[in-house]
Amino acid sequence: MPKKSFADLINSPGMPVLVDFYADWCGPCKTMAPILQQVAASYQGKLKVIKVDVDRNQAAAQQFRVQSIPTLILFHKGQPVWRQAGVVPAQQLQQAMQPYL
Repeated sequence: MPKKSFADLINSPGMPVLVDFYADWCGPCKTMAPILQQVAASYQGKLKVIKVDVDRNQAAAQQFRVQSIPTLILFHKGQPVWRQAGVVPAQQLQQAMQPYL
């Protein structure tokens, strides 16, 4: 299976895509991981969650001006509609996703 481009990943038809820009060495990113898993599980089938390592995908990080990590960006029909830098509590994250589901 060919590797999908970042543009392919965020253009998921009919489903918003939440992208977590992170790095393996980032402490707050590790804190965010279980929160993202919880949100992904609660919105299974309605929301796609993908993780993008900024060290391996510098072009995508630069394209969306990711300056601090973790940075979460929600894409709807390929367009960024919401973004937040830093650790976001699950409840706050779910409230932010609600209008796009």
